[in-house]
Amino acid sequence: PNIGAKVFILYIFSFMILKVKVFPNARKLRIVEEEGFIKVYVNAPAADGKANNAVVKAIAEHRQVRKSAITIIKGLRSRNKTIEVDQ
Repeated sequence: PNIGAKVFILYIFSFMILKVKVFPNARKLRIVEEEGFIKVYVNAPAADGKANNAVVKAIAEHRQVRKSAITIIKGLRSRNKTIEVDQ
């Protein structure tokens, strides 16, 4: 009975939190995973949410999930972001 409860909890909370540092206006798109955070280099400028959209798209492709599974929890107007990825 106890094992079933653990599996149920893990199933409900099947998401991951990422700490992300964004570098807008980069020459090419790339993602560098470092200890404790991810660096995301995007071509888009940091204006009108274009860089945020590019970050969501890049992380979705990198993690092989839908764009709708990614939410920027903190840092919409900052280069340092906290992002939730639903599995």
